[in-house]
Amino acid sequence: MLPSSEAGDQVVGIGAYLTHQVSKANSRHSHLHLPVFEHRAAFGAPYPSRPMAASAQYSVTVRVELDARQEPLGKITAQIAEAGGALQSVDLVPGAGPEGKRVREFTIDAASAEAWEQILRSIGSTRGARVLGFTDRTFEMHKKGKIEQHNKYPLKTRDDLSMAYTPGVARVCEYIAEDKTKAFDFTIKANTVAVVSDGSAVLGLGDIGPEAAMPVMEGKAMLFKEFAGVDAFPICLATNDPEEIIQTVKLLAPTFGGINLEDISAPRCFEIERRLKDELDIPVFHDDQHGTAVVVMAALFNSLKITGKPIESLRVLVLGTGAAGIACTKMMQESGVSEIIGCDRQGAISTERSDYQDGSMSTIKRWFAENTNDENLSGGPNEVIEGCDLFIGLSGPGLIEPASLERMNRDPIVFAMANPTPEVMPEEAERYVRIMATGRSDYPNQINNVLCFPGIFRGALDAGAPKITEEMKLAAARGIADVVTDDDLAEDYIIPSVFNRDVADSVASAVVQEAKEAGLARFSEETGTFEIIGGSEASSDSAAA
Repeated sequence: MLPSSEAGDQVVGIGAYLTHQVSKANSRHSHLHLPVFEHRAAFGAPYPSRPMAASAQYSVTVRVELDARQEPLGKITAQIAEAGGALQSVDLVPGAGPEGKRVREFTIDAASAEAWEQILRSIGSTRGARVLGFTDRTFEMHKKGKIEQHNKYPLKTRDDLSMAYTPGVARVCEYIAEDKTKAFDFTIKANTVAVVSDGSAVLGLGDIGPEAAMPVMEGKAMLFKEFAGVDAFPICLATNDPEEIIQTVKLLAPTFGGINLEDISAPRCFEIERRLKDELDIPVFHDDQHGTAVVVMAALFNSLKITGKPIESLRVLVLGTGAAGIACTKMMQESGVSEIIGCDRQGAISTERSDYQDGSMSTIKRWFAENTNDENLSGGPNEVIEGCDLFIGLSGPGLIEPASLERMNRDPIVFAMANPTPEVMPEEAERYVRIMATGRSDYPNQINNVLCFPGIFRGALDAGAPKITEEMKLAAARGIADVVTDDDLAEDYIIPSVFNRDVADSVASAVVQEAKEAGLARFSEETGTFEIIGGSEASSDSAAA
């Protein structure tokens, strides 16, 4: 528990961290409230987002001393709800209170750190209740990190030690020295992935550095283990130099069976991934690009089962031309979509736009100009959306006016994935669209990378594949889509839940099968060892390694 200062039942001191957070809020507002943020779209009127609901990310456990003769539990519960909190549980702390008192812990979700003061003051103002302290449950989870190493075998005897370490380990070392591929059979390599970041593009936080990126990379490692049984470890590098990142990863590669690149800013991420894929013989996967694209394709495959439109007939607007936008566009093109319009906040991207003509357009956008928008359309997203069957948003809040969706073709599909506020809110788009998906967990059809990366690495590792190909990504997308049965498929259920335990297995199986068909599988199911098992491409990969 974090300690709290005592100032009577009417005023609650809630620790230095909360005091700091609340003082920042108080400097801006005369009283605390849940703010409604306003975003001004580049091509439209101000777009209000709804207030953030109470959620576990701002969950606290509050320890409260109560009068044992007449506990005001009902009143406290009402006070918490009135203050905007969502009470999750109440637990008695046995023997914690003095005579005539009981101590209980209230676990409460809030909408923000600023909302905690209002909730705690409400509890403290209740007659017969005194707040003793509180714990920020998110920070508590992160104390000393979220992952740890465990031994597979106990070390209880001299014999155990002789086999696990010296002298027995020398025999294994000599065996691997004769054939380095045996590291896949007799070390952690076959089931271990490096989660590599330089902290330059972390979530919505931007360039926050390697130390601050660690909690995200630890979380990624947890997801690998939880959903696919893959051992992953965060590698956060103190450099933004592409060449240094590439060389560092190459030097670390003997330890790992795969490399997951994470939160590295564009355009550096493209060159880093390309070089590592060319120079390593283990899978390299930039999840920010390809993970999003794979899940988008899975959602699209199932959406088209509902609308009945051939994928080749689609006209698509992609708003947001970063790493994920270009990956989604390329996967759609691989799947037969030919009419795609790339768009940024300045409008449709084309070879006739002024920044292309004068050479100031970025490399990524130049690719869009040269490979999409064959008609050289101009105008903002709310204009060029006319006649589109699919909208893919990977940009910012409120950039699409709901009424503009009416100009899309019959049975429009909208994937608005800006977080936390989508390009258009589902409740405002509902009257215009057939199928709606977002990146948020509080709406149906959440497009979330966790549906992809655990299973795609599980499959690549199980197959012993030296790389993850475009065909393997499409196989992964179909593996995700197939988890939703025809009986369950509906407009509000085109993509499985991130907690559906069938997803990773389905993705892994699809990836293994594709690797076998492509001659890239290097792990023999018959012998249970890593070896070349057919296919000229696999053999050449091995020779190059």
